[in-house]
Amino acid sequence: MDPLTSIISVLKPATVVSKKITASGRWGVQYDAYEAPSFAIVIEGRCLLSLDGAPPFELSRGDFVLIPRMPAFCLTSDPDAMLLKGVPSADAVHHGDQDSAPDFQMLGGSFEVGQLNKALLQPLLPSVIHVWASETDTSRLARTIDLIVDESAADRPGRDMIVRSLLEVVLIEALRSAFLGANSLDPGLFAGMRDPGIARSLHAMHGEPSRAWTVVELAALAGMSRSSFSDRFSELVGRAPKDYLSNWRMTLAIDALGRNEASLSQIAEEAGYESASAFSTAFRRRIGCSPGAFAKSMRANQLLSR
Repeated sequence: MDPLTSIISVLKPATVVSKKITASGRWGVQYDAYEAPSFAIVIEGRCLLSLDGAPPFELSRGDFVLIPRMPAFCLTSDPDAMLLKGVPSADAVHHGDQDSAPDFQMLGGSFEVGQLNKALLQPLLPSVIHVWASETDTSRLARTIDLIVDESAADRPGRDMIVRSLLEVVLIEALRSAFLGANSLDPGLFAGMRDPGIARSLHAMHGEPSRAWTVVELAALAGMSRSSFSDRFSELVGRAPKDYLSNWRMTLAIDALGRNEASLSQIAEEAGYESASAFSTAFRRRIGCSPGAFAKSMRANQLLSR
């Protein structure tokens, strides 16, 4: 399993909010930061998006933006528009002149992923993924965005379910687009995957996470010396090779505990720990409770959510 596929399979993204955002005339809105990974697709018109006080960038029809860790942000018609305080809601919203027909439409929303896995994996993802409709050569993503635009504009039976399913496909395609694109990336998994040598080491760790990998072995796969590999891996991925492997093993263990399909000894072995005792010690140190207590809490939450 390649690293992107394995991470998506653990995150298990599900759409929890998807709504239409429209506007007319001059308008501006600002929102506080919130935890859920967020996305937006422009259906008609253009707007400016500013994240956490950074200079704004333009979003035009067909453009898609995915933000794994949503900071405070502003959405405006122009740089000088007055900003109103936005209130998060699952309902459609209209900004600007309330009596005029919209000249801007956007489909926006957020995804739900497991809280602990999100905390472990989000630092590996780019801070912002922006796919320009005018520049991208990812035709699959473009076709899926067109389907969402078409489905959102109609009032056909089953529309909401189709839009939710298509948005999950777009999430995967957008992450793939970030990996394949030419734009510079923050340190993380995708930046590492663009380097052929580092990519080979990442494929090895994700392919055999239970193997007792040494930095020397991973460096040999990358075709580098031990020190050069460690420096290059840390520079691109944002953490040392052994720390990355430990983080990924813990992520797999958390996922297995949530599924409740294996014994503690099996989970420990598959996560690369010498024994259930060693795994329990590492788990308590990292998560703050025992694996058994964590699994019990997960089962209780699953029952409550039914």
